[in-house]
Amino acid sequence: MAKQIVETTINGIQFSLETGRIAKQAHGSAIARMGDTMVIATACQGGVKEGGDFFPLTVEYVAKTYAAGKIPGGFFRREGKPTEKEILSARLIDRPIRPLFPEGYYHEVQLINTVISADDKNDADVLGITASSLALALSHMPFSDPVAGVRVGMVDGEFKAFPTLDETESGGLDLVVAGTANSIMMVEGGCHELSEDKLVDAIVFAHEQIKALVILQNEILAKCEIPAKEFTAPVADDPKYLEAVKEYVGTRLHEISFNGHKKVRYGGIDKLCAETVEALKEKFADDEGAAGYLSKAFHALEYSDMRETILRDRTRIGGRALDQVRPITIELDILPRAHGSALFTRGETQGLVVTTLGTKQDSQRVDNIQGEYEKTYMLHYNFPPYSVGECKRIGVTGRREIGHGHLAERALSPVLPSERSFPYTIRVVSEIMESNGSSSMASVCGGSLSLMSAGVPVKSPVAGVAMGLIKEGDTIAILTDILGTEDHLGDMDFKVCGTRDGITAIQMDIKIHGITPDLMRQALRQAHEARLHILGKMDETLAKSRTDLSQYAPRILALSVDREKIGEIIGPGGRNIRAMQEETGTTINIEDDGTVRVYGSNKQQAEAAVRRIQMMVKDPEIGEVFDGKVKTIVDFGAFIEFLPGRDGLVHISEIAHRRINRVDEVLKVGDVVKVELVGFERGGKVRLSMKSLIPQNDPLAAPQTAPAHVQDEQQQDQE
Repeated sequence: MAKQIVETTINGIQFSLETGRIAKQAHGSAIARMGDTMVIATACQGGVKEGGDFFPLTVEYVAKTYAAGKIPGGFFRREGKPTEKEILSARLIDRPIRPLFPEGYYHEVQLINTVISADDKNDADVLGITASSLALALSHMPFSDPVAGVRVGMVDGEFKAFPTLDETESGGLDLVVAGTANSIMMVEGGCHELSEDKLVDAIVFAHEQIKALVILQNEILAKCEIPAKEFTAPVADDPKYLEAVKEYVGTRLHEISFNGHKKVRYGGIDKLCAETVEALKEKFADDEGAAGYLSKAFHALEYSDMRETILRDRTRIGGRALDQVRPITIELDILPRAHGSALFTRGETQGLVVTTLGTKQDSQRVDNIQGEYEKTYMLHYNFPPYSVGECKRIGVTGRREIGHGHLAERALSPVLPSERSFPYTIRVVSEIMESNGSSSMASVCGGSLSLMSAGVPVKSPVAGVAMGLIKEGDTIAILTDILGTEDHLGDMDFKVCGTRDGITAIQMDIKIHGITPDLMRQALRQAHEARLHILGKMDETLAKSRTDLSQYAPRILALSVDREKIGEIIGPGGRNIRAMQEETGTTINIEDDGTVRVYGSNKQQAEAAVRRIQMMVKDPEIGEVFDGKVKTIVDFGAFIEFLPGRDGLVHISEIAHRRINRVDEVLKVGDVVKVELVGFERGGKVRLSMKSLIPQNDPLAAPQTAPAHVQDEQQQDQE
């Protein structure tokens, strides 16, 4: 195939698609470029595994460090296992593409997206959607419709397609929308309490840009003259199997399918399916593969029965109404040593969500091809096999777990306090204890409660709910708080998270065409009512953040000092700051702008260090009296540390009114005495006096020592 390239301009930046130059032995390959960011997508088809009854699509996303002119870190100096960013990007590409393959297509398909060039303005992840679509369309595989992806941000209150990385970070909206020319297939993003109507407007705006990119793909496909693709499912749905299954099971399948208890439902369906296949296989003994056809017919009946019942009777599994949220129970502080914990249960889905507070040293250093940054907030989602009653090996964190954790993390991020006002590293962990749908949304609700129970001053509580859809022709049913079965057999999984004031995160996956803006608005309105209901239940347990931190949480105190005083705090070779840290048992971090953060394992330690820093940066004035500590004795006097890290000289003549022959007759190292600042020498050296505090009419009086409680306090600070 000869090289082909098509171009357009978006927001003044050139966007191009290319094929026929690189990776020509792949079954399909394409390069998408925007600015200096380039992604090459390759598509290859394998065979059908024996007995395969599912579509084995794998999507990889690899960001090569050479793309940004970098060499990988680590011992081997080469790329290793996928980063979290790469895994999330692969999921972003997979989700809108998977539903566009025909039912019954079981060939192994592998899509590899490689970032081969990366500038500092344009993210490559969304380009991978369009490049992958074109690679599949150029192949001989039965990929039905070109799909494109667009990122939408908000700049100066207006929507912008393909915003820069900086614009995305500062604009309060990061929305990725993927779809065909006629339908939206996927939405994912985060926002700062955006209204439902505004969110739909952003999706509609993105779809206009998607149409332009689909036209661009069709333009290059026309140049390449791709032959028509035909596909016939390997197993025809012969109605005789379905009729036989219907007759045998009667109403038993319906009764089991709408049982409200997951274990009873799943176990009953599996048992009835096995019984049906065993009872009917003799009837079709002459048909090769009859057992498989009968099993498929059984599950087809389950699919149609559930959907028809919901559309006809407007009732769901367990007898729930379409807009009814499952029963909610909440328990707080069930883990005595955790800084904050919440057990959130909704129906048969349960999350134990735990908040841990750490110091700056606990932050995560993230290094990707487009820059390095520190994360002081992270949410990790775990889905152990026992949550669904399975025996399964526990290995590395799976892609699904990373994706669900990212969604929940994004949902809570807009309500967290700034690092300046709450200088803690925050880690939230969601352990899914039971699962029957919407476990990521339980993580959002439990995460919000866990943060508030830990004393993190969140702006407002956040709740999440998963919406579903059943659509046959013009008849629709929008489902609130869907179960796993309703997700599997339905047409949409639409997760919406937010506060009372607006949406903070959204994730929508569509399995069918024909989702209109009006339908999305209707689903969002129903989700809004459910969100308010859930927030009400959360308020009954904990309406706002606690004012005190756990006794087991570290204490972090912050103060600002004059930048010119930073050197005095640090001291020569770091002497002062090291001494303070050792004596108070704290860790002290100083930033270039003069922000000082003190990390202590308890409040007393942190406050002692803060007092010392405040005294250290204090500008002393003539006439001030201090409780000083004798640091050094010399022939001509004594050097007194009157402020932390600051010494002054008490000349031998300034110790007492009477004549003193030897300083060590009166003072010894470690004594705490009262001194008055009486002057400054050139270069800022300080002159101190002890005799100025002794009455003139008592020349024999001894120098004053600090009160006992002052000495005790200083001793405690040192300990």
